[in-house]
Amino acid sequence: MTTHDHPMQLFRMKTTPFTWMEILIISWVIGKIWEECKDIWSQDIREYISEPWNLLDFSILTIFMTSFIARLMAFWHAYSAQCYVDKHYTDLSNMTLPFEIQYFQLARINWMPSDPQLISEGLYAVAVVLSFSRIAYILPANESFGPLQISLGRTVKDIFKFMVIFITVFVAFMVGMFNLYSYYLGAKHNDAFTTLEESFKTLFWAIFGLSEVKSVVINIDHKFIENIGYVLYGVYNIIMVIVLLNMLIAMFNSSFQEIEDDADVEWKFARAKLWFSYFEQGVTLPVPFNLVPSPKSIISLLLGIREFLCAVPQDKGKENSNDEMELNKLRQQEDLSVEASLCPTRHQKIMNRLIKRYIVKAQRDKDNDEVNEGELKEIKQDISSLRYELLERENHDMETLAELIRQLGEVIRDQQKGVQRHKLSIHS
Repeated sequence: MTTHDHPMQLFRMKTTPFTWMEILIISWVIGKIWEECKDIWSQDIREYISEPWNLLDFSILTIFMTSFIARLMAFWHAYSAQCYVDKHYTDLSNMTLPFEIQYFQLARINWMPSDPQLISEGLYAVAVVLSFSRIAYILPANESFGPLQISLGRTVKDIFKFMVIFITVFVAFMVGMFNLYSYYLGAKHNDAFTTLEESFKTLFWAIFGLSEVKSVVINIDHKFIENIGYVLYGVYNIIMVIVLLNMLIAMFNSSFQEIEDDADVEWKFARAKLWFSYFEQGVTLPVPFNLVPSPKSIISLLLGIREFLCAVPQDKGKENSNDEMELNKLRQQEDLSVEASLCPTRHQKIMNRLIKRYIVKAQRDKDNDEVNEGELKEIKQDISSLRYELLERENHDMETLAELIRQLGEVIRDQQKGVQRHKLSIHS
């Protein structure tokens, strides 16, 4: 006979226990928590918080643990009720149980809204959705999805800017419509705007065109209130749907285009950052196998115990000798630091090469960039000034040419007069 066939078993004892899949997820969550604790221990807490992915991991693990704790509480309550039944009853078929025990025999539709199992299932669904977003962490490794993921991540900033205006307008109309229709509960076509909750639902789904126009209709003859409702509801749709949503789309297009121009460079930096994260000192085994002690962790523990046991206080003579040895070590370290400062390290050489490569690429991009509007204006001004200079030079050259022609004509006339005088002198 199985536990499901046991006549004394409560209904909740069949639905509350963890499944094998949930047990695997619990082991993964515990291993991930251990990994995050080691990360916090190995680095500063400020550095840990500054990384957005760490905040996402913290949120996922917190929601998962809250869900599992609520599920464990539900199981504990059901188990306590089962122990009470096993102790005081022999058959549940014709027994009248106390309400505290009878509750664990009820079907799901009769559970209280604050039941720990319902809360656990809701939080578990949220955690599963967030856990799938963790896949975006490895997308920069792919050449196709990496630039797209970076571009979409940058547009999130535009959403936060837009949310300030959106929330302001939304709250203003929500409170206004609630104040207008809060007195007409039961006197409307539906319950829209009669409570703050209904006002929120109606205005929110109106953004997607899922709210009815009849939401502002009143069953009694109060046309002035109804007309004011029509006007406010229409203005809300114009502002939110036509103005703000189109503004958000335009912001997305502008931001996405700006990022798309440098998406290749941004993706390469993101991919290099992802590579470096795997080069850093971390856990030996992946989650959840990191819960099993590795040889490295065992050796580190033994070395730590040995260092702790060997830290025995020394006598004064040995302390003096130790002080001299420490001074010599400090001097040697200072000498090494001076030599290291004079000789560039491999890291410094690599950084210098990267800086030079960046400068050369920036200069090349600047030379190859298309002409912008400012440069076009400068070119137009240069052409106009060149045109005026050419016209002035042409006028000056024409005047000079006319002067040369006049002088040449005078010279020719003088020569002709001289020739005539010479001929007359010969004849005479």
